[in-house]
Amino acid sequence: MKGITRLAISTAIVTSLAACNSSSDRTDPPPPPPPPVVDASLRVIHAVSDAPAVNIVANGDVAVAGLDYAESSERLALAPATYSIAVDALLPTDETLTVIGPVELALEEATNYKVFAVGSVVADSIMPVVVTSDIEDIAEGNIRLQVVHAASAAPAVDIHVTAPDADLTAPNATLDFAEYTGVLNVPAGNYRVRITLPGEDTVVFDSGALDLAAGTDLVVAAINSRFAGDSPVSLLAVAPDGTFFDVLDANSKSAVRVIHGVSDAPAVDVLVNDSIRLVEDLSFPDFTGYLTVDPDEYNVKVVANADNSIEAFGADLNLAAGAFYSVHALGSFGEGDISPLVLVDTPRRVATEAKVRIIHGSFLAPNVDIYVTPTNDISDAEPAFSDVPFLAETGYVSLPAGSFVVTVTPTGTKDAAIGPVTLDLQANRIYTAIARDGVDLTADFGLILMDDFVQED
Repeated sequence: MKGITRLAISTAIVTSLAACNSSSDRTDPPPPPPPPVVDASLRVIHAVSDAPAVNIVANGDVAVAGLDYAESSERLALAPATYSIAVDALLPTDETLTVIGPVELALEEATNYKVFAVGSVVADSIMPVVVTSDIEDIAEGNIRLQVVHAASAAPAVDIHVTAPDADLTAPNATLDFAEYTGVLNVPAGNYRVRITLPGEDTVVFDSGALDLAAGTDLVVAAINSRFAGDSPVSLLAVAPDGTFFDVLDANSKSAVRVIHGVSDAPAVDVLVNDSIRLVEDLSFPDFTGYLTVDPDEYNVKVVANADNSIEAFGADLNLAAGAFYSVHALGSFGEGDISPLVLVDTPRRVATEAKVRIIHGSFLAPNVDIYVTPTNDISDAEPAFSDVPFLAETGYVSLPAGSFVVTVTPTGTKDAAIGPVTLDLQANRIYTAIARDGVDLTADFGLILMDDFVQED
């Protein structure tokens, strides 16, 4: 019995010592590191068609400057957190006006955020639409699409994504304004996007065939169209890095107007490819409205209305789909010096400003200075545009609504050749003025006034 007791005590002592030695000598493995934090991805897309360019302000600092309509910011990688986001419109007075926010936007880890500014300035309906998706790889051989209804001028629509030659069937989605689909993962290949009114077969937008390569990752927004043609919408496609491109309606046209600015020329016709009479009996200083033609390359001739064999000038024009053009005939018929001036127009109006464009179309006038002032007095004023030559133009200049006085002088002088002319400008309007000679090439200079100078509401 004593032997058994001694054995039990000895065993307990050995076990205890072993436990002590094991505890003192053991090194536990370090805990695993926490998984890395994956930044959120943020892009901002300007989809307010009557708004000016904007700044995107995050936590009080300008994160994106001068973002214009139908543009996307670059991809911003941001740590997961809550950010104060605001959208500031850039006014022609160099001031800004906050049109969205500030709003608190909580960005979660590993999430794509596409923030669309949508609505209308005139309707006082601007708001953000936050479209989200996970950050993940695209399956091999696939493409990823997400569709947003960002066109404030369009009602609810059906979205059809099909093979190019497929008939319309049930829509992939029906979206009201400011709604969007989930992420659509489909095999790479040729697709066609068509938009109809809900339950109808009449197509109001048709992308035509789109060849989408494997790995394509796009958020595609229907926005108010700024292009020539009948479709009220176009598509804006935005990639993950913020690059973007337009998808026009497959039936988009080119729009062309013609201005007779040759003061000593008779009435003219405009012939296209020697067979199409695009304009007939246009006299100085008249102009046409926009005429729609299929996009293509054309030979255009301006000829005397009384005798089409008398050609004033000819030119080859490559007219792009969706584009607006003004074709000016300028110069002198008697001097045998008539020049075509072809300008690309931008007829999108902005609710916070007037847009003014002035063109030097006077054959007789030398280079000129153009003054835009609050009164008739230019004695101490600096010209808004200096040393402008014949056939040059100012581009679209943004001005606040109000009264302005335009005076045109020979360069370096204060001697008015045209004006002073008082212009009463309204916001959400476009104004075009062309400096012209007097009838029969005299120095009775004046202006050809176009766009909202003469258009009625």
